[in-house]
Amino acid sequence: MAEGRREQPPLLSLPPASKRPCLRPAPRGPGPGPGHGSGLPGSRYRSPESLLDCAAKAVAEKWAFERVEERFERIPEPVQRRIVYWSFPRNEKEICMYSSFQCRVAGEEGPSAATGGTAGAASGAPAAGGGGGSAAGTTATVGAPGAVGTGDGLPFRRGIRLLETGCVENVLQVGFHLSGTVTEPATSSEPEVTHKVAISFDRCKITSVTCGCGNRDIFYCAHVVALSLYRIRKPEQVKLRLPISETLFQMNRDQLQKLVQYLITAHHTEVLPTAQKLADEILSSNSEINQVHGAPDPTAGASIDDDNCWHLDEDQVREQVKQFLSQGGYYGSGKQLNSMFAKVREMLRMRDSNGARMLTLITEQFMADPRLSLWRQQGTGMTDKCRQLWDELGALWVCVVLNPHCKSEEKSGWLKQLKKWGDMDVCPLEDGNYGSELPNITNALPQSNLAQDSLSRPRRTVFSRAVEACDLHWQDSHLQRIISSDFYMSPSYQREGESLLFNPQGLPLWLDHVPTACARVDALRSHGYSREALRLAVAIINTLRLQQQRQMDIYKHQKKELLQRGVTSTTNLEGWVGHPLDPIGCLFVTLTETCRVDDDTTMDTGDGEPRPPVYAHVPVWGSPDSAESYLTLALEVALMGMGQQRIMPEGLYAQDKVCRNEEQIVAKLQELELDDLLVQTLRKQALQLLEAGPFSGLGEVIHRESVPMHTFAKYLFSALLPHDADLAYKVALRAMRLPVLESSAGSGDVGHPHHGISIVPSRYPRWFTLGHLESQQCELASTMLTAAKGDMLRLRTVLEAIQKNIHSSSLIFKLAQDAFKIATPADNPPDITLLNVALELGLQVMRMTLSTLNWRRREMVRWLVTCATEVGLRALVSILQSWYTLFTPTEATSIVAATVMSHNTILRLSLDYPQREELASCARTLALQCAMKDPQNCALSALTLCEKDHIAFETAYQIVIDAASTGMTYSQLFTIARYMEHRGYPLRSFKLASLAMTHLNLAYNQDTHPAINDVLWACALSHSLGKNELAAIIPLVVKSVHCATVLSDILRRCTMTAPGLAGIPGRRNSGKLMSTDKAPLRQLLDATISAYINTTHSRLTHISPRHYGEFIEFLSKARVTFLLAQDGHIQFDQFIDNLKQIYKGKKKLMMLVRERFG
Repeated sequence: MAEGRREQPPLLSLPPASKRPCLRPAPRGPGPGPGHGSGLPGSRYRSPESLLDCAAKAVAEKWAFERVEERFERIPEPVQRRIVYWSFPRNEKEICMYSSFQCRVAGEEGPSAATGGTAGAASGAPAAGGGGGSAAGTTATVGAPGAVGTGDGLPFRRGIRLLETGCVENVLQVGFHLSGTVTEPATSSEPEVTHKVAISFDRCKITSVTCGCGNRDIFYCAHVVALSLYRIRKPEQVKLRLPISETLFQMNRDQLQKLVQYLITAHHTEVLPTAQKLADEILSSNSEINQVHGAPDPTAGASIDDDNCWHLDEDQVREQVKQFLSQGGYYGSGKQLNSMFAKVREMLRMRDSNGARMLTLITEQFMADPRLSLWRQQGTGMTDKCRQLWDELGALWVCVVLNPHCKSEEKSGWLKQLKKWGDMDVCPLEDGNYGSELPNITNALPQSNLAQDSLSRPRRTVFSRAVEACDLHWQDSHLQRIISSDFYMSPSYQREGESLLFNPQGLPLWLDHVPTACARVDALRSHGYSREALRLAVAIINTLRLQQQRQMDIYKHQKKELLQRGVTSTTNLEGWVGHPLDPIGCLFVTLTETCRVDDDTTMDTGDGEPRPPVYAHVPVWGSPDSAESYLTLALEVALMGMGQQRIMPEGLYAQDKVCRNEEQIVAKLQELELDDLLVQTLRKQALQLLEAGPFSGLGEVIHRESVPMHTFAKYLFSALLPHDADLAYKVALRAMRLPVLESSAGSGDVGHPHHGISIVPSRYPRWFTLGHLESQQCELASTMLTAAKGDMLRLRTVLEAIQKNIHSSSLIFKLAQDAFKIATPADNPPDITLLNVALELGLQVMRMTLSTLNWRRREMVRWLVTCATEVGLRALVSILQSWYTLFTPTEATSIVAATVMSHNTILRLSLDYPQREELASCARTLALQCAMKDPQNCALSALTLCEKDHIAFETAYQIVIDAASTGMTYSQLFTIARYMEHRGYPLRSFKLASLAMTHLNLAYNQDTHPAINDVLWACALSHSLGKNELAAIIPLVVKSVHCATVLSDILRRCTMTAPGLAGIPGRRNSGKLMSTDKAPLRQLLDATISAYINTTHSRLTHISPRHYGEFIEFLSKARVTFLLAQDGHIQFDQFIDNLKQIYKGKKKLMMLVRERFG
């Protein structure tokens, strides 16, 4: 037995725990080593294990070797060998856990134990603390060829490959130390490399690893994996020696000297300085090394005080988490962090104390994230991905502190650390941006007066629930009995009357705040107590069933009053869907996990796509109902949770979480293949939700701010439709409502607070996810429309629900488009009933958007005409006759009537002559009505539509004339005038052009005005009609146009040809050119000269030298116009002289004027 273990001299660094001092070896006994019944592969099946091996296994797993030495004075060598032999880990799953992400053996459950030490527990005694990892007495071998999932690049798979290709050699076990060499085969780019590997272990856990590859990672490298698996799979091929101190004890002085000298010779460059230093210390009689007995032995196992835990590189955990956080959720870092969380859960499930240790390291790095203070300073919220990571972190801490077998000092340490983190200013809040209204985790409802001012609410961080969970315990006797036995029931004689512990059937209940109770289930499951978690989950579901039944009884007494009011103020303040503890998801996973059908040899190493789960019914242990299975319970509790009537929480993140969690649960439900049992459960629960009143989100009366049921109802509808169509439609139609968008809310009923129920005061809600909720409502409606194709009655019912409950024109338009697409398949005749629904929806969209701005309005109008065309003639006539309730006048004439009257529409409908005339008459009537209402925008379209009907055309023309003097602009009148000329009405065109001229005003400097072409065209039209028309329009031109260049252009055109060339019947034309000295051109010439003079003075006021050349050219054009007059040259000379006199200060410009004009 070693002595002086705690008195190491300070001259040398203290040895690690695995190098405790050893002095006195135990006497050796007979026998060379492992014999028959040793449990080796190939031998343990031939004969039962010896009592020695059974005892050695138990001791090797639970006792530090130092305790064995202290407990027994003499330990025979065979006993030592068996303890040393069995101290190495025996389960490959544990090696996999430390060398890859998400190691899971499918279908495997953690060790089962009663968590309170209750006498007579059906599942045996619990494991202690956080220790233990493998079932005693077994050697779990996984990862055989074909048995391990994909993930060839992971260390575990690479290690198996190295082992199977014979790359592991020179394996030697000396005491609690394993060494060997692993050779990496040569590749095209790398030569063959051999690495030395050393592993220390204690109590079936690897406590330290060293490899020559220099791997720096959270996980063990492939070489450590290969050596470990070699020891597990081929123990008979490993040379086994007792701790080195035992061997040294057997040597005399000469042998010891020879050993030391040979060792120094073999490694003189490495150990010689250390050897000399130690020799000097030993030879010094008063040195501290001589003050203690014994010497360190790295192969002698751990001391009593050493922690018994697997090797975990803390520095690498910190470094990798820091690196992933610095990437801000990009490059897959969020996935990596989630994998680390999954690794923590895996460790907890294996009851590995490193789970809490690793979570602490991760949390420290999360709290040190520099972005936290930045977000706080800027007042901005963190990203969704980051927020979800924090949520998972908080949930994991709840699991950790609810460990049913953690020591009180451990829990105290965690509580202190959690409070420290929670008190930091940068610690994220539980609900994102707002104070929480949710009740404390340890408080059972009912709650009252929870709608308090946000400033008075306590500050709740992501760690608040874990801090509160520290107050929970597992000592309740009723709880202990629930989780300890499948057959815990009340005696039959006690089942009369009310009971808080059992339901009327005698099954146990667990009356607790539901999320808290589910957190207990999650903690049991997370720590490997799957059977216990199942038992508690069943008790919770029985409690929820009883609560649901009592809620239905309450509603029956209030039903008449509530239905009269039509609204209720009763709701759940704390919804189970979107809750930070995810109670429904926890129960669902716990229950379905035991029903999952998988290949037991399959190990998921975290790489590759997961396969969809396959489930089978597993009867509920101890249930009196033989048809009840864990799968039906999972479906039932998911439906109860999703159907819970609860108020929408405050804040963007909390609301987004509700939506996201709902979609996650639905995705899990969709993985279930519905058989008769599940369909029966589905129907029963759907009916109960419909009848549960204000306690159900599908009840007849709900709170105005209740979370909508659209996503949930869509799943129910699709699942129920093949089995009970009436029930499917009843559920979906009930769920279509979105009362928060209704214009007013009733006063509501007073209501009676119930378990989990509180009264919420009416207030204006801020629903940040409203757009998403409306789109889900639209998807539900679309699903019903698709399913109801061909069923006129159902389609009409769905249509009425859409028109009543959907308030977004864009979403109704989308539904209309969807219905139209479904109703008009490419290869089959259209479904007229669904087409009519599409048309009805389109008409509603037209009415909703008629007086509001919508950038898709033109698209909507065109689509409606297309849809009406598919429906037929009567639909087109109807929208033409009621256009004023659907379209603006412009839309009605330019899009609707024009499309209806197009050649393509006539051909599409195959109309005969009377039908075409009926359609044309409606279009003309519409055109005239629109022209009367909005002549500015509709007159031209009205004229076009009425061309083929003389009376209608004349009426439209008169409408234009009447409106010309008041509401129409010159550009509109010019456009209609050109149209009239094109249609062969020149005199009407002239009249409209003259009216247009009266609205025009063209300033002197507007020589690029868009109306110039219209003015030139009007003058050309007048000139072509004759002298009288020209004489009539020139005064209008002189009055409206003040731009000299435009006037000179008109004058030039009028003098080039004789007027009256249009050849109006009944008129005589002289064919002579007109003189500028006589009317009407004399008036135009004078106006042009005057405009040139005025423009010249205006330009000279602010002229710059760079415009001098342009100005001289302008004067040249002016001279050409001046010369058209008889005394034009005299006028021009006088004009130039005046310029020289007035602007003599502009010497350079005047010099240019003199050079050009004298």
